[in-house]
Amino acid sequence: MPELPEAETIVRGLRATIPGRTIARAEVVKPDILREPKRHFTPKVRGRTVSAITRRAKNVVLELDDSSVIWVNLGMTGRLLPFAEPPRGRARPTHPAVRFRFSDGGVLIFDDVRRFGTVEHLDEAARGERSAAMGPEPLSDTWLPEHLIEALGRTRSPARSWLLDQRRVAGVGNIYAAEALFLAGIDPRTPVSSINEARGRALHGAIRDILQGAIEAGGTTIRDYRNAEGEMGEYGRKLYVYGRDGDPCHRCQSSIERVVFSNRSAFLCPTCQPSA
Repeated sequence: MPELPEAETIVRGLRATIPGRTIARAEVVKPDILREPKRHFTPKVRGRTVSAITRRAKNVVLELDDSSVIWVNLGMTGRLLPFAEPPRGRARPTHPAVRFRFSDGGVLIFDDVRRFGTVEHLDEAARGERSAAMGPEPLSDTWLPEHLIEALGRTRSPARSWLLDQRRVAGVGNIYAAEALFLAGIDPRTPVSSINEARGRALHGAIRDILQGAIEAGGTTIRDYRNAEGEMGEYGRKLYVYGRDGDPCHRCQSSIERVVFSNRSAFLCPTCQPSA
C-alpha cells in the first residue's frame, strides 16, 4: 500500500500540471470508490478550480478554490494520472474509477485495479476534523525527538504496531516502519514504553532519514505503485529488511527474518535488532 513517500512523490508530480485548472465535470465510473453518493459528489466539484496539491499522511489532497478539498486515498493500487488531453489506445488507463475533466481539455484519472482506494469531497471543517484525528507529520520541522519520546512512554504496544497507528505518526506504513526500526536497532516486537531516550532519538532520526530517502528515490514499488508519470519507485533497491527474509543483512550478513504478529508480517535482522 502506498505510504507517505509514494503519496508525496505523486503530489510533487501533479503540482507541475494540475493547479490552476478548472474541473469542467467529474465522471464517476466506479461509484463504490466514493464515500458519498455520486449525485452529491459531482456537483460539489464541478466548476471548481484546483488551487494546490498537498498531502496529509498517505493521502493526496486536491485543494479547491472554495477552501474545500478532494481527498484521495490511494488504497493498494490507486494511481492519479494526468493527461494533457483524453488518452487513447494503449495510453488509456485500464481501470479508471473517476475522471476529472478540465475546462482546457486535460484530464486527471484516478485509476484503481483493486478499488480499495477512496475519493471524497470534504468541506473546510470536515477536512480539519480529518486531519486533526491524525498524528504529526514526521518530516515536519515541528516534530521533534522529544515529542516522539514522550508519546512512546504512554503504551506497551509493539514498536511496529505503534508506528502503523496513524494517530501516532502520520503516513508511516509497514515498509518504512520496518526500515526505520532496523536503522534504530529496535526489534519490531519491542514494547514502545521500554524504548529509552537514546533509542527514541535514534528512531526519530531513522524515520525521517528513511522517509526522505524514499521520497528522493521516488518511492518503493513492490508490485503496483506508479508515480504521476506512470514510473516505478526506485527505493526497493535500497531496502534493508522489508521483504528480504532469508537474505543476508547488508550490515552483518545475518539472515533477515520474517515474523508475524497482529496478523501482519514484520522483518528484522536478529543481530542488528536484538530482542528487548
